[in-house]
Amino acid sequence: MADTDTFLQIHEEGAGIVVITPTADIDMSRSPELRTAIQQAMSKKINKLIVNLDGVNYMDSSGLATLVEAMRTANTSNTQLILTAMHPKVRAIFDIARLDSFFTIIDSVEQAI
Repeated sequence: MADTDTFLQIHEEGAGIVVITPTADIDMSRSPELRTAIQQAMSKKINKLIVNLDGVNYMDSSGLATLVEAMRTANTSNTQLILTAMHPKVRAIFDIARLDSFFTIIDSVEQAI
């Protein structure tokens, strides 16, 4: 997989592992792009999908909904979904919504691999 645009960087990290890195905040205008990238990656029957949130300082409810949908898809397709490198403001949203227990959240992409 190659980079699709400037908002998302997508690459394979070995056999069966895809890393998607949003490079800006995830809001209503960008969450459809993320949703499409996640769906395309999971359609390839990967083992692990890592969403690197290092470049995301803000995420609205549409971004959260996109990731919840991705987790449900991952669970039904036997794909491990891991979120990495969350900024404190984004992490606080997950903590408040109690999604921190729903997702696997790891500090870095290297640890997730």
